[in-house]
Amino acid sequence: MTLADTIALLRRYEIRAEAGHEAAMLAEYFPFMAAHPDCLGRTCLDGHLTASAWIVDAARTRTLLTHHRKLDRWLQLGGHVDGEADLALAAMREAQEESGLARLRLASPEVFDVDRHRIPARGAEPEHWHFDVRFLIEADPAEPLQISSESKDLAWVRLEDVARLNPEESLARLVRKTERHTPP
Repeated sequence: MTLADTIALLRRYEIRAEAGHEAAMLAEYFPFMAAHPDCLGRTCLDGHLTASAWIVDAARTRTLLTHHRKLDRWLQLGGHVDGEADLALAAMREAQEESGLARLRLASPEVFDVDRHRIPARGAEPEHWHFDVRFLIEADPAEPLQISSESKDLAWVRLEDVARLNPEESLARLVRKTERHTPP
C-alpha cells in the first residue's frame, strides 16, 4: 500500500463520518497529507498519521482499554504507523503489541472512526498533531492479556462504563458507533 491508498481509504470513509465534529476533523486530513508526504512517519514533526484499534468482544458489549502510561488516561489501543501505509495492519500490530492478544479479528478493512488531537511536547519531541485512523477489531475477553511497557493497565470495560473512565467525546463517539453496529 501507498499513501495514495491511504488517502483513497479515507475518501471512502467521508460519506460515513459523523456529521459535525468528526467530518470537520476528517476534512483536515487531506490538506495535511498533501502538504506532508512523510506523514506516515514520526519524523514528520508537525504531526503524523496514527492507527488505533477499537477492540470489542463478539457481542460488542465490551471494549478493551489501556491506561496509557505517558498520557495517564484510559484510551483505545494504537499508536504510530512507523511508515506503514496499510493502516489496518498497523492497528492490528499495535493491538497485538500492547495487549498480547494473538487472536484478533479485523471486523472490516474500512475505517471505523477518525480523530485528530494534539500531543504535548515531551523531551526533544515538539507538540504535534496525531491524525488517528481507527479500525473495529474483535477479540475474545477470555484470552489472556499481557500489559506492555506503554500501559499501566488493560481492562475489558462495558460500553456503558467507558465514560466513567474517559468522558471525552472521542471515546463517546466510538461507543455510539459500536452500539449502532452491534449484531442482533
